[in-house]
Amino acid sequence: INELIQKRQLLEAFASIKYLEDETIAERDAEKYKDNLQEFVRKSKDVDMLYNSIMNTIQSIVVETLEHPTVEDTLLTSLVTLIACEEAAHPNTGNAAGPGSDLLGTPRKWREEWREAINESARKRVLRIPMASKEEESSWLDLHLGVLQKHLSEDLLKIKLSVKKCYPEEYRVCDVYVEAFHKAIASHLQDLSQRPLEFNELYTLLDWVANTYRSELFLGHPDLKPEVKTEDLSLLLTPADWDKLKNDYIASAKEKIKSYFGNILRLEVTEKWEKEVHPEMKENLYHSLLSFDIQTIIGEHMKISGAISRSLETKTLELCLAELHEFIPRFGEEFMAWSTSQDSPIFAPYFAAYINSFHDLASGLETVFKVNTEELQKILAALTRNFTNVFLNKLRTKAQPLLKKILTKDWILATERPDSLASAVSQFSEHLQHMREPMGQELLHDIHKYMVREYIMQVIKHRRKINRETRQQVSKKMNLEARILNNTLIDQGSDSDWLLPAIHHIANIIGERQRDKIKEYIKELCQDYPDIR
Repeated sequence: INELIQKRQLLEAFASIKYLEDETIAERDAEKYKDNLQEFVRKSKDVDMLYNSIMNTIQSIVVETLEHPTVEDTLLTSLVTLIACEEAAHPNTGNAAGPGSDLLGTPRKWREEWREAINESARKRVLRIPMASKEEESSWLDLHLGVLQKHLSEDLLKIKLSVKKCYPEEYRVCDVYVEAFHKAIASHLQDLSQRPLEFNELYTLLDWVANTYRSELFLGHPDLKPEVKTEDLSLLLTPADWDKLKNDYIASAKEKIKSYFGNILRLEVTEKWEKEVHPEMKENLYHSLLSFDIQTIIGEHMKISGAISRSLETKTLELCLAELHEFIPRFGEEFMAWSTSQDSPIFAPYFAAYINSFHDLASGLETVFKVNTEELQKILAALTRNFTNVFLNKLRTKAQPLLKKILTKDWILATERPDSLASAVSQFSEHLQHMREPMGQELLHDIHKYMVREYIMQVIKHRRKINRETRQQVSKKMNLEARILNNTLIDQGSDSDWLLPAIHHIANIIGERQRDKIKEYIKELCQDYPDIR
C-alpha cells in the first residue's frame, strides 16, 4: 500500500486501506481480538498511519500545484475523486471518535485537510517572497510588496486558468485560494506593521493596503475577474492595527514636517543671510520662497495622506498647522537675532520680503486649504510687530546721530552734506515701496512723520543765540534739507503731503528779521499744525 501511495496511485491505495479497515472492523465486531488487544491496536494504527500517509500526499499535491510550472490535471482530478470516495466510505454521522477510542470507520475530513493545505501553501508562499534588509536597500518594503504582488498575481491567474477546471463548483476553489492568500497576507502585514518603521515605510504600507491591494494593480486586475472577488474579504488589518499604523504615521510625519521647516530656516541662514544674497523681486514686491515652500510641504503631505483616508488628511493638516505655529516664532527669533548682531544691507529687503511672504502664506492657507487662520494671524501679527520694531530701531540708530548735529557748529558750517539725513533714512524707507500694501505705505507714513517730528524737536530744543546772518544761513539749510528729505520720501511713495510745510515754517521763522512776518509765519504754522502748541 505504501508503494502505491509513493507512486501516487491514491485511489488504488485507498481501496486497499478501506479493505483493511473494513476487515479490522469486522474482526473487532466478531470479538476476534478479545484475547489479543495488542494485535487490534497494531492493525488500527496501521490503518490510521496509511490514511495519514495519503493525507500527507494530498497536502504535498496541493503545495506542488503552485510550485510546479504546469498543473497536473489528472492528479488533481484523481484527488477530487479520492476525497469523494473517502466521504462516501465514511459518512459523517456526527459520532466522532471519543478520547482513547480507535478511529476506524470515522470520517477522515480530507476536504478540510485539503483546505488547510491550501492555507499552509499560501502562508509559505507569502513568507518566501524575498525581502532585503533596510541596510541593503532603502526601499526594501516597497520592493518587497511589489514582488509579493507580482508573484501572487501570477499564482491567482494560474489558479483561475489551470487549477479551477480540475475541481467541481462546490469546491469554490478560487474563493478558497483567495481567502487563504488574504489570511496569509494579513498575517504578514501585521508582522511588518509591528516593526519600527520610518515615515516612508509607514506610508508605503498604508498606501498598499488602502490603494493597491484590492485595486486593478492586484486582486482587482481585469485578468483575474470574475473568479477573484474582493467584496466579501475581511479587513486586511484589524481596526486596531490600522489605527496604530495611522497613528505611527502621524507621529513620524510630525517629525518629518519639523525637519522640513528646520531645513527652510537653515537654508535661509546659510544661503541668504550669511551670503548677503538679495531677495528676488516679483511684480515690484520683494519675494521670498518661504510661503511657497511651506504651502508645498503642507500640500504634498495632505495629498499623500488624503490618498489613504480623509481622516488622515485632516490629521495631517492639523499637525502641519501646529508645527507651523511653532516654526514661525522660531524663524522670527532667528531673523531678529541675526539682524541685531550686525548691520547688514539686506536686512530691510528681507524684512519686506518676509512680511510679504507671510501675508501670502495666510492667504494661501485660507483659500487653498480652507484653514481658519485666526490663530496664525495672531502669531503673524506679533512677528510683524517684532520685525517692525527692529526695523525702526535700526532706522533710528542711523538717523539719530545726524539729527543731533542739527544747529551744531559743524552742521551750520555745512561740513555735513545736505542729503546725508535723507540718505540715511533712505537705506530703510526705499525698501518699503516693495512691501505689500497697506503695511508698506503705513510704515513709510510713520517714518515720514517720525523724521519731521524729530527734526523739529532738535531745532526747538536748542537754546542758543544765533546772529542774524547765521539765522538766515540756518534757515536756508533747513529748507534745503527738508526739501531733500520730503522729496525723497514722497518719491518712495509717502502720501503724507500734510507734513511737507512743517520744517519750512520753522525755517522761515528762524530766518525772518521782521516781527510782523515772524508772527505771520507762526500763525501759518499753528493753522497747519494746531498740536504744535
